[in-house]
Amino acid sequence: MATMKDVARKAGVSTSTVSHVINNNRFVSDSVKEKVLDAVKQLNYAPSALARSLKINQTRTIGMLVTASNNPFFAEVVRGVEHSCYERGYSLILCNTEGNSERMNHSLDTLLQKRVDGLLIMCTDSHQFEKDALRCYPALPIVMMDWAPFLMNSDTIQDSSYLGGEMATDHLIAKGYTRIACITGPQDKTSAQGRLEGYRSAMQRAGLPIPDGYEVEGNFEFAGGVSAMDQLLSLEQPPHAVFTGNDAMAVGVYHALYRAGLRVGDDVAVFGYDDIELARYLSPPLTTINQPKDELGHLAIKALLSRLENPELAPSVLTLTPQLIERASVPLLSR
Repeated sequence: MATMKDVARKAGVSTSTVSHVINNNRFVSDSVKEKVLDAVKQLNYAPSALARSLKINQTRTIGMLVTASNNPFFAEVVRGVEHSCYERGYSLILCNTEGNSERMNHSLDTLLQKRVDGLLIMCTDSHQFEKDALRCYPALPIVMMDWAPFLMNSDTIQDSSYLGGEMATDHLIAKGYTRIACITGPQDKTSAQGRLEGYRSAMQRAGLPIPDGYEVEGNFEFAGGVSAMDQLLSLEQPPHAVFTGNDAMAVGVYHALYRAGLRVGDDVAVFGYDDIELARYLSPPLTTINQPKDELGHLAIKALLSRLENPELAPSVLTLTPQLIERASVPLLSR
């Protein structure tokens, strides 16, 4: 691999002149510039990104920690983050924690050793960093995505889970449903807790009871929705509407109802959360709460770069507004 010294030797100039031509940071005559560029082309020389990053103390690379999941929500958020990075001339290094604390801390250490300019974190609440994991990097900009509380000075972007849970349940009630169950996400996640509390609040406000067994904790995965719906169907009086804590579990609910010979909408209304791309292609299409996933990625990168430019700013918390997307899985109750 050719070096800057090789280019200088080929062009008959000093290495500093080659550097000035490549970085365009000092005047060099056209004739000398032409010789240098010809040498660069002939030797197929590429400047070292590592050397440049050490010089300017910036790698133009963002690190992201995310818990692996079959849930398409995460993939859609990462897509938005990567697109925002690309638009701004940054690269993204993605590390999967698989919900494991040891692996999360190892991945964090790897990203820090690669000198990322900033860090995005989207993991489960129960897995925290080792106490001194970031001690040597006090100035590293960090944005938490949909994860709180977090005991660090970092910017946070989260959805309004409580409001979303209320909106979903209120919609089911407005459509005439009274026996409404809730399949929650894992209760070590703040977002899952908020959606459950929103459901309870709406039910209480409407004067509707929540029978024993109508709250089932799932895992935010497809299979979790299947097993949770199976539990609900085994009750002496199954619900005639289900609010699921995310769309992935709602897909599992569809499958459980299909296996039981029941039809979504006709026999049991199903309401999801996230509005993943798959939701509109289900049969019937899924009524859900939209989380603006592209906006989540865009705001995360924007907040991170703003922190890079203004490290003295106080940490901010941005809360995304949920939007109800009405489709055919929650028809008006006619019976």
